[in-house]
Amino acid sequence: MNIDELKLIIKNNLKDKTDEVKRVFHGRGNFYEAYSFLTIDSIHKVLYISLFENIPEGLEENLKKLFLEVYQEYDFELLLLQKRFLNNTEVEVLEGEIVDEYFAIENNLKYSLNFKNKNSGLFFDMKKGREFIASIAKEKKVLNLFSYTCAFSVVASNAKASKVVNVDMSKGALTQGRKNHHINNLSTKNIEFMPYNILKSWSRIKKQGPYDIIIIDPPSFQKGSFAATKDYEKIIKKLDELANDECIVLACLNAPELTVQFLKDIFSKNAPNFQYVKRLSNLETFPCSDEERSLKNLVFKK
Repeated sequence: MNIDELKLIIKNNLKDKTDEVKRVFHGRGNFYEAYSFLTIDSIHKVLYISLFENIPEGLEENLKKLFLEVYQEYDFELLLLQKRFLNNTEVEVLEGEIVDEYFAIENNLKYSLNFKNKNSGLFFDMKKGREFIASIAKEKKVLNLFSYTCAFSVVASNAKASKVVNVDMSKGALTQGRKNHHINNLSTKNIEFMPYNILKSWSRIKKQGPYDIIIIDPPSFQKGSFAATKDYEKIIKKLDELANDECIVLACLNAPELTVQFLKDIFSKNAPNFQYVKRLSNLETFPCSDEERSLKNLVFKK
């Protein structure tokens, strides 16, 4: 694929541009091997570029010219570039002026973003998972493990869940989670924000249950706190203690090296009362050359 072909893909994906967040180009799944280092997002008035590898200076300059052309043609107000392969992942402002507050809009709900962080505050590829939870959350008690900025809680609360318990060891992420509820005019009266290490806090988590819906959306690896290869099954072993009868579990995993079968096997071994139901489809805007390596959102039911 040459740069003109890349331009065609980007512009084709921007034809139906709205205020809603959209992945405009996704190279990370190796579907577009020549640009596996690149992702591009349209976030309302922001064109957000991420580079995951150091690339030749000439290529970077040519890409910047393309980004500027797209920025001008589609009336963006801010053009940002983040080099995620660097230890310092502060964004570079290529055009426009950055302000203190930005929001992503998804299905008419708003999520606060912070472009100063490595992860801005919302994982766009999880849209299908959030839609699934929204479709089943009414009058349900929901446990949101590894809640990050509580996007699942926002959709569950908006769908009239009776209670949501968010657990994440990052107090900053939970503070942003509270904000996400408030900017959508959602009451936090029946929302819990628990700043705990999940693997060390089962008694506190269990005390709020039992739960009708459990969401497990961990990082694939977080140094010193979680590694999916050995820690995911520790969570699965606790499900029976946490779950109501007919509890639905959404088990998420975004580790390319771990397969769908990995998740099925740890459920079969550690939570045999939970039966596999289905795998949620992924967004077409996040193509991947190998489905086994792509995002996995599996549904189980007790």
